[in-house]
Amino acid sequence: MQNASYLKNYLHLHFIVFIWGFTAILGKLISLEALELVWYRMFFATVFIIGYICIKKQSLKIPLKTFVGFALSGIIIASHWYTFYEAIKVSNISITLACLSTGAFFASLIEPVLYKRKIVGYEVLFGIITIIGLSIIFDVETQYKNGIYLAITSAFLSALFSVINGKYAKEYEANIISFYELGIGVFFLSIILFFTEKFDTQFFSLSLNDFLWLLVLSSICTAYAFSASVKVMKILSPFTVMLTINLEPIYGIVLALLIFSESEHMNSMFYVGAAIILTTVIANGVVKNYKKRKLKQSQFNVN
Repeated sequence: MQNASYLKNYLHLHFIVFIWGFTAILGKLISLEALELVWYRMFFATVFIIGYICIKKQSLKIPLKTFVGFALSGIIIASHWYTFYEAIKVSNISITLACLSTGAFFASLIEPVLYKRKIVGYEVLFGIITIIGLSIIFDVETQYKNGIYLAITSAFLSALFSVINGKYAKEYEANIISFYELGIGVFFLSIILFFTEKFDTQFFSLSLNDFLWLLVLSSICTAYAFSASVKVMKILSPFTVMLTINLEPIYGIVLALLIFSESEHMNSMFYVGAAIILTTVIANGVVKNYKKRKLKQSQFNVN
């Protein structure tokens, strides 16, 4: 029964990651600038989650320390989405998603700092190989260098968010976490928009096409996927979650090639660099899983 539950959550996670791969497609379909797009995404998603919480009559009471943690996570995820969509706007989906897959490398550096464990030798080696893959992409796609910088920044923020949020997922309801993090993200972006004087009549004048795509993005790809991902974290290990999330670039690039064929066809060396990064990410996961199983086996033998 436990194995069936694990498999169900694992397949559910793959479905969520596929949805996340589609968010890159929506980023290109929606004509809004990146900052406006993220504000609407988080605002609508927060509204959907508030409605769900009211129906379920869930309590929003949390300790002040936890609120501060949620606030930090909310600002990080807002910044991640902004740099993600800005990277798509200034380059394309393939470049952005290939660079986003470096998140596993950043997670391997962030986790030892936050959880005070030693940096593992093979993680450093995989990190070097990842940088080689990135350098190949940078060399053959120099016209997209700004997009590459933004996408790498987005990858770092994504890894930071995943590492911080992992501990909350086991303690609080997914909808409560999502409400605070998305709501605070909206508040954070609202302050920026207010002081940059972008809250005007044009900001709130959405085309029907943009409005419909934003509803899909905020409801299915954000409110549902965001809460569901937190929920599966209660069953799956952070490692399994992060490894599966790294398939997002593959799903997204394939979808981009099918939908935007001409603008997404890259130099052949780009795919070499992307393959190096993705292979390294998968290899890192395989090695970690092997080490973890070996450690458990040794502990079992001792007992």
